[in-house]
Amino acid sequence: MRKLVLIVDDVRPLAEQYAYDLERLGRFRTRVAGGGAEGLDILVREVVDCVILDLEMPGLDGFDVLRAMEHQEIDVPVIVYTGTGSFDRCVEAVRLGAFGFIDKAESMERVVHEVRLALRQSDLRDRLGQLEEQVSGSSPLIGESEAMLRLRSAIGRLARIPSPVLVLGESGTGKELVARELHRLSPRRDEAFVPVNCGGMSEGLVDSDLFGHDRGAFTGAVKARRGAFERASAGTLFLDEIGELPGGVQARLLRVLEGGEVTRLGGEDAIVVGARVVAATHRDLDAEVEKGSFREDLLYRLNVHVLPVPPLRERPDDVPLLATHFAATLASALGLAPRPLSEDAMAALQSRQWGRNNVRELRNTVERMIIASDGAALEAGDLPPDLVPRDAPPGAAAGPPSGTFREQKVVAETRIVRAALDANDWKIGQTARALGLADHSSLLKIMNRLGIRRPTD
Repeated sequence: MRKLVLIVDDVRPLAEQYAYDLERLGRFRTRVAGGGAEGLDILVREVVDCVILDLEMPGLDGFDVLRAMEHQEIDVPVIVYTGTGSFDRCVEAVRLGAFGFIDKAESMERVVHEVRLALRQSDLRDRLGQLEEQVSGSSPLIGESEAMLRLRSAIGRLARIPSPVLVLGESGTGKELVARELHRLSPRRDEAFVPVNCGGMSEGLVDSDLFGHDRGAFTGAVKARRGAFERASAGTLFLDEIGELPGGVQARLLRVLEGGEVTRLGGEDAIVVGARVVAATHRDLDAEVEKGSFREDLLYRLNVHVLPVPPLRERPDDVPLLATHFAATLASALGLAPRPLSEDAMAALQSRQWGRNNVRELRNTVERMIIASDGAALEAGDLPPDLVPRDAPPGAAAGPPSGTFREQKVVAETRIVRAALDANDWKIGQTARALGLADHSSLLKIMNRLGIRRPTD
């Protein structure tokens, strides 16, 4: 989709000439605003990719516009131009957040070049943010078991094609990581990867996040917003927990997948989208179709290719590789020196049951061991006491209780809260009700006191 450039200048003939030349030479879409107030109104109503802003205007001048954009958190690259030749004023505009400046006497080829530079920097910044999130929020696809080798082979085959993929797996198996690998190995690798969690949000919020909205579409929609389909552009859109999607949004999603166009909430214009969709769920969608909670036609659109992700209990030989990786990366993230896992600790980890949260649970366990240990290595005694061996009968304890009453109370509370969160898919309000707490804020306070953080896939 061509980028939209907004030209803000009180001399309308000059602005319209700029718009004409930018469309002709740069193949941009353009809008013209006859002053600062009109420019700001467009910025909050429409999604603009770059602004060319005159500094010398009556009423709201360019400096006022820059200050208002910062105050309203409108993050769009701005190129200021002026005919006064005042270098100091241009430098002041850059201090206020402008990307750069040009003189009105500059050739249009130079203007097009500056716009492209500003757009490129904006795209690189977005891409860097995605990469930082990816590095900090997930682990590589680690494992040499037969199940993991099959999974990596399937990812390699499916990465090259544009068809939708449905990733199936229990909580904590790494479904988002599989989606990221599909993107990384695909021809779309240089485009955006946009994840959307379809669970835990109201229908209106999911609708807005997926499809975007125009200004005034609903209470609080003070400015236009791109939806996930637009943000993904020609990249990959990852729809996590697709089984939680409300029925009304399912219908809209089906129309987008069938037509390749999206219309923002409150908008009228159809926008062509080309993102590849990768969906994931821990639910049995065939059973959900039978119950009537998931559309059969949407399922057929999504499950063109299916990738099952094996649970950790089906690949115990991968536990040492994963635990070693987590011990190194988590120590670095926590600002601590890396320490090896002893043979006893590794054997204990392999003997544990990882049915609650799979790889995520293993990662959290290693983190708790790192924090609890003062030795040169992570020992079996550093294991959290609330883990149960794979072959232990239900309700069996990991060993005799130890520590003071206060310490044992914290361990017990942590076990109760974590088990409730896992059973309710980490939905805070639902978990609070299951525990008989007053509201979700009460549970959040308890989680904060116990140091319980929401895990990442």
